[in-house]
Amino acid sequence: SSPPLPSPSWLLPLLICRLLPRPAEADRRGGAPVTSSVQPELDPDVWRPYFGVPPQPKSEGGRGREGAIAYISSLCALRRKGCILIGWILFISELQILMLSVSKPLLSLSPLTAMAIRPPPPRAPTHYAPPHRRTSPFRSAARAAPSSSTAATAVSLPPSPKKVLVPIAMGTEEMEAVILAGVLRRAGADVTLASVEDGLEIEASYGTRIIADKPIAACADQVFDLVAVPGGMPGSVRLRDSEILQRIMVRQAEEKRLYGAICAAPAVVLMPWGLHKGRKITCHPSFVGDLPTFRAVESNVQVSGELTTSRGPGTAFQFALSFVEQLFGLHAVEDVDSTLIDAALERSTEVNRVEWPFDHKPQVLIPIANGSEEMEIIMLVDILRRANINVVLASVDESTNVVGSQRMKIVADKCILGASDSKYDLIIIPGGPAGAERLHRSTTLKKLLKEQKQAGRMYGGISYSPLILQKQGLLEDKTVTAHPSIVSQLTCQVIDSSKVVIDGNLITGKGLGTVMDFSLAIVRKFFGHGRAKGVANGMVFDYPKSRNA
Repeated sequence: SSPPLPSPSWLLPLLICRLLPRPAEADRRGGAPVTSSVQPELDPDVWRPYFGVPPQPKSEGGRGREGAIAYISSLCALRRKGCILIGWILFISELQILMLSVSKPLLSLSPLTAMAIRPPPPRAPTHYAPPHRRTSPFRSAARAAPSSSTAATAVSLPPSPKKVLVPIAMGTEEMEAVILAGVLRRAGADVTLASVEDGLEIEASYGTRIIADKPIAACADQVFDLVAVPGGMPGSVRLRDSEILQRIMVRQAEEKRLYGAICAAPAVVLMPWGLHKGRKITCHPSFVGDLPTFRAVESNVQVSGELTTSRGPGTAFQFALSFVEQLFGLHAVEDVDSTLIDAALERSTEVNRVEWPFDHKPQVLIPIANGSEEMEIIMLVDILRRANINVVLASVDESTNVVGSQRMKIVADKCILGASDSKYDLIIIPGGPAGAERLHRSTTLKKLLKEQKQAGRMYGGISYSPLILQKQGLLEDKTVTAHPSIVSQLTCQVIDSSKVVIDGNLITGKGLGTVMDFSLAIVRKFFGHGRAKGVANGMVFDYPKSRNA
């Protein structure tokens, strides 16, 4: 049932308030200012800055007639202090809300209005506070202009990461895709590998299986700071045929955000979409004839406005670092480049030279684990398979799905138990600190490595893994190279000035930026310099013309 409307008697305090003299009027009459025995029911935190009212005990009155009378009386007290304007504003505000609350059944109120005037639950005793509380202008100013310490804290917060899209497809060049994603993630970018296929898992151009982060459809409405397209065939054709990717790339160019392509992709993907117009571009030498003659250049990396293009897997690091510079600046390039190992080192050093037999197709085992460095894995597999070497990726973890150090997902060919039934001409341990430790804990791999050394077959490691070989007693009387961070822990002879060191049937590499030289050194030992040079040319990788160069 509807509550009854209050009688007009509740307006009596208004008339009394009107008849009461102001302090100034009392002074003119020669009398003392009028005082009141009614204590104002006010929140001291709100009113003290204005009126200097000391904290007063609050009554338990609700919003009924008695509460209204007490509140009006408090306004009278305020008015006697000379605060006429503020008192009347609050009185009128309270009057409006009180009238709305008692006449709710008679009015058609919107849900939002009803929520605004809903009284507090009756079972939770509360103290009355004026509606529409007004904050001190000084407090507002303090919030609008934070203190110097607050401002310093705000400035020190890290900016949101740059968002990068790397689309992949069946037949994508795995080195280009993984190097792009790996280098940019090392620089701090938020990189998404997106599949244009029906599923997330794709088989790349040289047989490596990679699991994308998302389908391309999930990226259609996102805004990216950079979209970089890897090459490879038929991967470039499948990327070109993706309508969603085309819309993303066209929007990227129209909105003047960074985009790029490498290897076959500038000719196969960008040109059909018209994203090369008015730009100088480069691509893989096999596709240069498809480029407009007056726009084609032969530089390893070509930056033309928002568009950046490059030539092949051998220039993928330069391509990725050019984006690091454009997104983050030169200081970021120096930070990332320092992790790739100085390119000015000697290419390779060989001691205790022995011949590696290659009267059959070489069999190479690359064991991997969660935390292994995926760029090293992918470059090793890609380059060795280009040279017609049979490579087996074997996971030492329970699953064949492995997550690398830069959060990329690779699918191994086998688990280590399944791979242990075969004999291998070479076993290579990849780097990555966490991955190397997991490999060290594999009893099956320990057994394989021990048998490999006893049989006089080849073995090796790169980056952090020589330390694992030492722990298993495989570096006695050997000369190696390794990542600078672990050199002090090695007890054998170390050559710091070389990217690759070969000591008899042992081969070691210095770090991530030396993996291509490391892989080509393996090809050279199995097949000779000519085969290694041919593989390097196909990747557009700078390699000496002769063995002694």
